[in-house]
Amino acid sequence: METPVYLFTGFLEAGKTKFVQETLSDPNFFKPEDVTLVLQFEEGEEELDPSLFASDKVFIETLTDKSKLNPDKLAALQRKHSANRIIIEYNGMWLLPELFDAVPDGWLIYQEIMFADAQTIEIFNANMRNLTVDKLSTCELVVFNRCDASTDKTALHKLVRAISRRCEIIYESTDGSFEYDEVIDPLPFDINADVIDIADRDYAIWYRDLSENMPAYDGKKVTFLGMVSKGSDLPKGNFVIGRQIMTCCAADITYSGLLCEYKDSDKISKGEWIRLTASVDVKYCKLYGKKGPVLTLISYGKAAAPEDPVATFY
Repeated sequence: METPVYLFTGFLEAGKTKFVQETLSDPNFFKPEDVTLVLQFEEGEEELDPSLFASDKVFIETLTDKSKLNPDKLAALQRKHSANRIIIEYNGMWLLPELFDAVPDGWLIYQEIMFADAQTIEIFNANMRNLTVDKLSTCELVVFNRCDASTDKTALHKLVRAISRRCEIIYESTDGSFEYDEVIDPLPFDINADVIDIADRDYAIWYRDLSENMPAYDGKKVTFLGMVSKGSDLPKGNFVIGRQIMTCCAADITYSGLLCEYKDSDKISKGEWIRLTASVDVKYCKLYGKKGPVLTLISYGKAAAPEDPVATFY
């Protein structure tokens, strides 16, 4: 049976505990059969007050020792309290893949929200960008709280969109009011062109948008510069074309490519840079292990590597 998990992330004192308190104090959050386990992976100045909860079937466990972040321990805590849903207030200094690897079988993340102090998030981003990217990459909503007249919302918007075009943004003011970010970011290429021309500097943005919005590209034609990759696991008549992408720092540079079908693929060498034009077909692909964008080569030409072979989002 699935166990819904509500995941709240952000750095210390970002407002996670306040939001959890408000949620658990709301009668509309509970059904009679709900037994809620709250897992807190850090201790801040603000503490939860169970006397204000709308239900007495809420249990709190604090785990500040990362060695206890494992499936056996988490499953044991669920059994201990007979919980049928989980709230996680995650440690901002821990990476999310460590949590995802520790989630017991059957736990399903229903919602992931990041909280950030509008007054300090740019400092965190400048000094610990890998942690900021980690939290923004998978959340569906980010709430910037403690906004005031001096808050540069444009800068916050750009900070988020450099990492994710998918998550929604809310600005919460110090008086408790809030507003949604409704800025529509134009893509730096024309997705409605007969052939979508991806400039060298825009590969990372295009690759992310393609990954997040595959139906919009299905059946389209695209042209871009990329480096060829080949391997023994690829069937004859296929190669991979892509670029290295850096999200936040050199340590996370990853080759991000797409399968390309071309019957004469033997004519193209591994490590070679080419500028190709291809059609996009979203379908099941064994290499991906799921549905994904598969290219069919239309034409190509050998090309020099770009001035900066590593693509970035900024």
